[in-house]
Amino acid sequence: MRLLLITLLALTSPLFAQKIATPPPTKPPFEAVDITKLPEGATQLDLFLLMGQSNMKGRGLMPAEPKRDPRIVMMHLKDDQWYLARHPLHLTGDTKTFQGHDNAGVGPGLTFAEAMAAANPKAAIGLVPCAVGGSSIKLWQKGARLYDEALRRAELALHTTAPANARIRGVIWLQGEANAKPEELPQHAARLRAMIEALRADLALPELPFIACTIGEMKGEPLLTNLKAMNDILLALPKTVPHTACVDARDLKTHIGDAVHFDTAAQNEIGKRFAAKFIELSKP
Repeated sequence: MRLLLITLLALTSPLFAQKIATPPPTKPPFEAVDITKLPEGATQLDLFLLMGQSNMKGRGLMPAEPKRDPRIVMMHLKDDQWYLARHPLHLTGDTKTFQGHDNAGVGPGLTFAEAMAAANPKAAIGLVPCAVGGSSIKLWQKGARLYDEALRRAELALHTTAPANARIRGVIWLQGEANAKPEELPQHAARLRAMIEALRADLALPELPFIACTIGEMKGEPLLTNLKAMNDILLALPKTVPHTACVDARDLKTHIGDAVHFDTAAQNEIGKRFAAKFIELSKP
């Protein structure tokens, strides 16, 4: 009886919910693409950087069958090669065996790409995943590890896709939980602005569109106060930094069982909102 009780408690705990919500993919392997050639009907390749922490990386439950849209490709997080885009975009494991897969699942990136492709039938979409779970914005400052890696991947993506008439179109950003603390909040706006300005300078794209997203307000007090304060900072970004926007996801409350990570339905909605904001920001 005691063993049964322990098992039931484990099955219903948030920690267990986190684990079962992001099972490793098993089949089929990722499908490699020739990135030097555009798919039929496309005349350009629009590249987007996916940056932030675990909610950008995604923890949502993956679909039984992966997407196979030839107009949407991804640069694998570990081998830097190009594949048809599918979940998990932030795969850390081998693309054939999935050995080394961690807890990456559904994030907003793929739905964002689908909406962007639908909005421009002549464009193929290239996703460059860079997010790292639990990462502080301090690691995304110029000269810090995650910033330098994102810049390396952006420059490599441009180099390898040059024959496909590629360009970096923008950045989508979902981060803030790691810094939603009283001692971190006062510096966050300045750090966010510094990161954006450094990235634009290093890529020689002074008007590079940057779309942020609010973090989930699913925790109770006292943490909720800090989450709301972080979202106030994110929502204020377009008022202080040009060519930026912020997706408001505060109304999305469904999660994978931990009151932190958005579930698949919420992530898909965030992806659509990212695309809508980008299209709105890009209008002349």
